[in-house]
Parts: sequence; structure tokens; C-alpha cells
Amino acid sequence: MPKAKFNFQLHHTDGAARAGELQTPHGKALTPFFMPVATQATVKGLTAEEVRDVGAQVVLSNAYHLYLRPGVETVVKLGGLHKFMGWDGPILTDSGGFQAFSMGPLREVSDDGIRFRSHIDGSEHNFTPELATANQEGLAPDIAMCFDQCIAYGASEKQVRQAMERTHRWAQSCFDAHQSSATGAASGQVLFGIVQGGTFPEMRDESARAISAIPFHGYAVGGLAVGENKEDMYRFTGQVAEVLPEDKPRYLMGVGSPEDLVEGVARGIDMFDCALPTRVARNGSLFTPEGRVDITKARYAEQQGPLDETCDCYTCRDYSAAYLRHLFRAKELLGLRLASIHNLRFVLALMERIRASILEKRFDAFRRDFLDRYQPANEAARQAQKEQWLQTRSG
Repeated sequence: MPKAKFNFQLHHTDGAARAGELQTPHGKALTPFFMPVATQATVKGLTAEEVRDVGAQVVLSNAYHLYLRPGVETVVKLGGLHKFMGWDGPILTDSGGFQAFSMGPLREVSDDGIRFRSHIDGSEHNFTPELATANQEGLAPDIAMCFDQCIAYGASEKQVRQAMERTHRWAQSCFDAHQSSATGAASGQVLFGIVQGGTFPEMRDESARAISAIPFHGYAVGGLAVGENKEDMYRFTGQVAEVLPEDKPRYLMGVGSPEDLVEGVARGIDMFDCALPTRVARNGSLFTPEGRVDITKARYAEQQGPLDETCDCYTCRDYSAAYLRHLFRAKELLGLRLASIHNLRFVLALMERIRASILEKRFDAFRRDFLDRYQPANEAARQAQKEQWLQTRSG
């Protein structure tokens, strides 16, 4: 039986918020949705079945990391990424542009591509738009991403423009390579373009128009959540979304804080991804309706009930907050797994509630109620964590 082709249908709107359905060769996904990050073909610490059980519809893997290890040819020989990682739902792969951005002195960018040394063994590699596209064709996800140049927050206007214009040229090269490949577009895989432009309004508008002029199946907002404040992130997200086609999915890359998901949807975004829910979970930081809490604190030492009475995840159904705290204090690996399950379910359940509120034309009330109750992480602490994470990615 032939696989379904890629298709996106927008079913309902409530203000700028959208609810639709994404059909892919490996099944459908209801929008808006959040993608757990399976960088190395795994959501850290969890099985594919556990990721399904928390409500994930689509997962994200990274073509840069899989290119380095185990290698694209190995994944091809083993039947493609879906079979390799035991996930039968839709997969999106990032091309590696952001990883190149975060590698610092290990990489050199030119108009031809990005030359870099492997963080694993120091070997030298050269990524071009054509190679990044071919890598993703080999991995065979449902959605591949264009190769782009992400630029650091605080870069000069000249540097941002150079990176943006390079991204536009690379986008066309990726599109042409994908269209002409027997294993790319012909296989049912689709390609998304990425908008850049830093924190310069005129360039964001220019980039959105240039990228949307190429007939990709979807469009992503890149180069945000890299150090700018949240107000700027929301502002530029909304600006770009207003320019992008209404009948194509819109993807805000690398965003996963609960408040950012709500605000992203409010500005017309359909798709999100981020490693944050599982990353902070492994440090004992868990999501609750009131905000993130540190499960290692003494206040949970004798709490017999679950961390969150309103949560339906496996962790909260079967284990007490006191037990979870004990696991972290004892440095037991089960604690990291149970915390990851909880945080992912919290975020995915939030997306389900957001979608329901859009369908029922009450998203604005939902948004106000959620943000009135949820206390975001301290901005300074958030920026410090982000910087520390970027440094670990480059080393």
C-alpha cells in the first residue's frame, strides 16, 4: 500500500492561533505540536514506546550528529532512520546548521559551506547545502530542513546580513538538490526553508519574503532563542509569521519553555522543538502548573502524593514526589528517566490543551489563565543555562 503524501490542512483559527493537521508518509500529526528531541536517534533515557506514551506525535533527530556517528551509510543499510530507532511516526531532521553555529572555533564558514572538525575525533569535514540535503535524504525522515547559517546574538548588522544572504543562497541550492534527487522529493520526503535575519526587523522581513518565495512545503523561524530576551523573540516570531504563507506549516526552532509555547502559538506558530524539557529534567527541574520546581529540595522529602496532582503521566500516576526526590539524591538513573517522562508529558499535554482551546474559540482566555498561574524561570538564570548548554555543544 503506498504511503500517504505530505499535506497540511488548516482547520481552525482563533486570532493568530492555528489548529490544523499535518499528513506525512508515516502518519498524521495534529497542530500545534511539540517535537521531543532525539538528537542521536533517541530521546535521552527513554524508549520509543515511552515517547509515544507521553503523547509525542513527531520527533526530531539531527543529521549532523548521525552523519558523524554511526554514519548515514550505516543508517541506510539498516533500513533508514525510522527502523533504526524503532519509531514508526513522523520524523523531522535538522540539517546541522545550528550545530555548526554552536561549534565556535571548531568551524569555518564560507559561501561554499561550513568546514569543521568533529567534536568526536577531530576529523575534518565540509558541509555544503548539497551534502546536508543528501545526508537527510539518506536518513529518510519525513521532513528535512535546509542548511542555513545561524548567527550569534549580538553580531553586527553586516555579519547578520552576510549570514542571511548566504542562508538564502543555500536554501535555493538545497531546494534544487532535493527536487532533482531520486531519493528526495520523489520519496515523499519534504523540505522546509528557514528564515534568518537576527534581531533586525528589516532583515527579518526581507528573509521571510525571500524564503517564502521558494515553494517549500513548510517554513521555519530560525536564529531565535540564542540569547535575545523573550520580548524580542516573541516580537520577531510574530513579525515573520505574518509574512509566511497561511497554507503552510510554520515552525519555531529550538523553543520549548511552556510560556514560550503558549506565546508562540499566539503568534501563529504550528510546530516547536527543544531539548529543554528533558535537559532540565535530568538536573531535577520539573514542570508544574505554577512553574519549574527543584525536586531535590527538602520540601519534597515526605510528600506522599505525586509532584503534580493534575498530571496524568506515568511518573505522577505511580510514584510519590518523595520517591522521586530520593532517586535524585541517591543519583539513581531511574530518577532522570521518570523526570524526563513527566516534563515531556507536561509539555505535550499543554499542547493538547492549547489545541482544544483554539478549536473551542477560547485560546485567549486559556493563554491569560495559564500565564497568570505559571511562573517562568528567572531570566538571568535562563540565559546562564543557555550559555552553559551552548558551550557544552561546542566542546
